[in-house]
Amino acid sequence: MINYPNKKKVDQKKEVINAANRGMDFEHAINISNSFYDEEGRAIITKRPTPIHIVKVDYTKMRIIDAYFEKQSTTDYNGVYRSRYIDFECKETKSTTSFTFRNIYLHQIKHLQKVLKHGGIAFFLIYFKSLDEIYLVDANIIISLFLSSEKHSISIKELREKGYLVSQGYNPRVNYLDVVDEVYFHEKNL
Repeated sequence: MINYPNKKKVDQKKEVINAANRGMDFEHAINISNSFYDEEGRAIITKRPTPIHIVKVDYTKMRIIDAYFEKQSTTDYNGVYRSRYIDFECKETKSTTSFTFRNIYLHQIKHLQKVLKHGGIAFFLIYFKSLDEIYLVDANIIISLFLSSEKHSISIKELREKGYLVSQGYNPRVNYLDVVDEVYFHEKNL
């Protein structure tokens, strides 16, 4: 527990990822981690906004009343780390046995293929909510399985073999850059 100045007690583990809105709290934890990385001068990684066209706004309440998606978004996050372009997608599952590819879209796969073609770092962060485990999986692995007509998911066993467990804590909440160091730069961050 952490006691904040306003006397409010917060359980760190529950605050980090407590999925009231599926995937949103996981992304919130990633956003907080990215802010920490930015403040520390370690990386600049931002949430990519979904392109929308605003049709109607209530300016008295500063609220969008009507809007539509202009086009499909690509992946959740992109930025620069250690002079390399980085691009990744965050996914969440309630399953304890596998992650289904139903929530990955072909346009995301094509985008990540382009990132890889141009020498960028591309991966998925997959959060198993029920197990409270996050895995970093290289995009090549997911792309290969996604495009295979036989596979519609990746098992937790496969993820544990082919992916990398990401530690969780207070700062950063999701310590994925240490895993990026290990996987893509072949060293642990000191």
